[in-house]
Amino acid sequence: MTAGFRQALVAAQAHHASMLCVGLDPEPARFPLAWRGDAARIFDFCSAIVDATRDQVCAFKPQIAYFAAQRAEEQLERLIAHIHATAPGVPVILDAKRGDIGATAQQYAREAFERYRADAVTLSPFMGLDSIEPYMAYAGKGLILLCRTSNPGGSDLQAQPLAGGGALYEHIARLAAGPWNHGGQLALVVGATYPAEVARVRQLAPTLPLLIPGIGAQGGDADATVRAGWRPGGPIVVSASRSVLYAGGEAAAMPAFAEAARAAALATRLQLQAALPSA
Repeated sequence: MTAGFRQALVAAQAHHASMLCVGLDPEPARFPLAWRGDAARIFDFCSAIVDATRDQVCAFKPQIAYFAAQRAEEQLERLIAHIHATAPGVPVILDAKRGDIGATAQQYAREAFERYRADAVTLSPFMGLDSIEPYMAYAGKGLILLCRTSNPGGSDLQAQPLAGGGALYEHIARLAAGPWNHGGQLALVVGATYPAEVARVRQLAPTLPLLIPGIGAQGGDADATVRAGWRPGGPIVVSASRSVLYAGGEAAAMPAFAEAARAAALATRLQLQAALPSA
């Protein structure tokens, strides 16, 4: 992936007519029967999902914890290399939610962009700009900041009013769209479970890419998500994980599990496209 993240994302969206990102959150206990419980098959499972859905998506988003917890970091490296080789126009978002500063942040940036060769990484902005700046040294890479997340507990901090007016998540959106984005690399995470907040973030950050998890298993509404977040020149990346990965159910076998994942991805992609104003 030689183009910058935003350019690659926009190109993939146009080429595949897709706003769908498939999240790769492998749980060996839910694998097809022949691989059930076998963490050594994480690469095999995820690469089969990639192969089945690569023409339906604008991005893939592996969640690093699902690999690290199984001592499968080398499989994650192989998986991202596989995506780059077999779906070269599709960017990879490493879902890591890192949030440290200084030398530690530099090492996290090396991990994401040199070891794993991700095109973008999710970050927590709550230690301020200096927790993001080490990642900006990697020109063209996407830095996707947590803003208004899909979990109910996100309101504990993100929805808190500030003395100067507005909520904390609105302040993050303003910073990301303005003084923090001097490298043009920033994007925001906003949850599909809060469409009114998605619309507000889009108002404050009209051109930033928005990564929107929460449809599918988390209950977010795909149509409402597109209406709230998509604008001309403001791309959205709508993430679905479990609803695609395990669409075949607990009794899935091979190759039926990948076929079911493809069918789920296709249906979700078409639903998202149908919600566009021009559709």
